[in-house]
Amino acid sequence: MQVTRPEAVPELPGRLAAWLGEGAHGTMDWMQDRADQRASPRTLWPGVRSIIVLATNYGPETDPLDLLARKDRGAIAAYAQRRDYHDVVKGRLKELGGYLSAKGDVRVKVFCDTAPVMEKPLAAAAGLGWQGKHTVLLSRRHGNWLLLGAIYTSAELEPDAPETDRCGSCRACLDVCPTNAFPAPYRLDARRCISYLTIEHAGPIAPEFRKAIGNRVFGCDDCLAICPWNKFAHAARDARMAADPAFDAPPLAELAGLDDAAFRTRFAGTPVKRTGRDRFLRNVLIAVGNSGDPALAASAERNLGDASAIVRGMAVWACGALLGPAACRPLYERHGLGETDPDVLAEWRALLDPPEET
Repeated sequence: MQVTRPEAVPELPGRLAAWLGEGAHGTMDWMQDRADQRASPRTLWPGVRSIIVLATNYGPETDPLDLLARKDRGAIAAYAQRRDYHDVVKGRLKELGGYLSAKGDVRVKVFCDTAPVMEKPLAAAAGLGWQGKHTVLLSRRHGNWLLLGAIYTSAELEPDAPETDRCGSCRACLDVCPTNAFPAPYRLDARRCISYLTIEHAGPIAPEFRKAIGNRVFGCDDCLAICPWNKFAHAARDARMAADPAFDAPPLAELAGLDDAAFRTRFAGTPVKRTGRDRFLRNVLIAVGNSGDPALAASAERNLGDASAIVRGMAVWACGALLGPAACRPLYERHGLGETDPDVLAEWRALLDPPEET
């Protein structure tokens, strides 16, 4: 926990405007909305005089990259394998805010990913770390396994010194990205990011990214896990942030069979639940298609008649990837002839009538 001033990142408005102008935020319209408040803490709250930034360690016990080779299992980002961080971090912020308020005529506002606040630049300005080339906050003590929250306060607090950028010439996080989501160091194109595609993006995932997604069913830890600074990191020790073993490498066959009620029960209280069952099943079926295991084709086939179009569409793709066009033609006769959704029909056409090679 450290302190910065609201004016500590004067370049933030220009950086944010350029990023939004490129459309790199994709369909995350909430990044565009209230951009003026996001870029300027005092625009969000004119009464702010100091900003306290809190970082909570969620270091995993194992290397997330190891799971990518287990093609019949789902890879869930480390932060999502535990209780929803909004609940944990915001609870701590409220405790601290209450303490400050009780000390005198001090006003506070608590934020944890629920308001137009740029936590990472503010955390860097407060000296909690620096923003790495993958744009995530890096710490010499915790690597990049940190969850952030902020308290805006009317109190005049002594600011901490910002941390020095210590990435040097390293490009590990940029080079490991499966979808080339970094057009340059310190720049992220969310439209190509697997975390964005599997969590924030609402519709079908473009074919160009499906193979690269592999077995990642919720988020992606590649650029985080590869960072050399993680050699100083340690696993989360707070019981409230303990990972649930049930979310470590769950079988794809189980995940592909979840209806809405089962999904809500299984992921209650975790970040996964907020994405919703349909998007999650979309991701699972992409992973099923990437498994290379024909035995999982039955899991995909069962979803060809799902009520959700994005689930049906990815079920078509998964069946095609595992069985091939000829074996899928009978499936089309059973499930595709009555299809009306244009995206699902496009998946069937791409499978059964592929363009001729030139």
